[in-house]
Formats: sequence, C-alpha cells, structure tokens
Amino acid sequence: MQSVDLTGAEWKKSARSASNGACVEVAHLARGYVGVRDSKNQDGPVLIFTPQEWEAFVGGVRDGEFDI
Repeated sequence: MQSVDLTGAEWKKSARSASNGACVEVAHLARGYVGVRDSKNQDGPVLIFTPQEWEAFVGGVRDGEFDI
C-alpha cells in the first residue's frame, strides 16, 4: 500500500466510548482512506483502510455481523 499522510488528521472517538480510555480513534484521510489507532497510544501504529475496506467493515457493523 502506498504511504498515506497523517499530517493534520482529525482523530475522533465515539461518543459511546468508555471513560476508562479503552477505545480507538478514527480519522478520515485523503483519497477516502481511514485511519484507526489506539487512543491510549496516540504515537503508536495506525491501521490504514482503503475506502472499500472501510465501507465493508461499517456495513458489517450495521448489519450486525459482529454482534456477540
């Protein structure tokens, strides 16, 4: 995968995130890419998803595919 610039990324946490800090942050990046990182380790690695990968994941969440 080509490099994705994270400069100026606006990271957001869900309003439903727990106050214990155990959550992830998401940033919408250039060219439709999406970054995901651990909110406790903001300088750590970032997972980068293509627009198609992100849409498939969000669609699965909406459809209940990951419900326990």
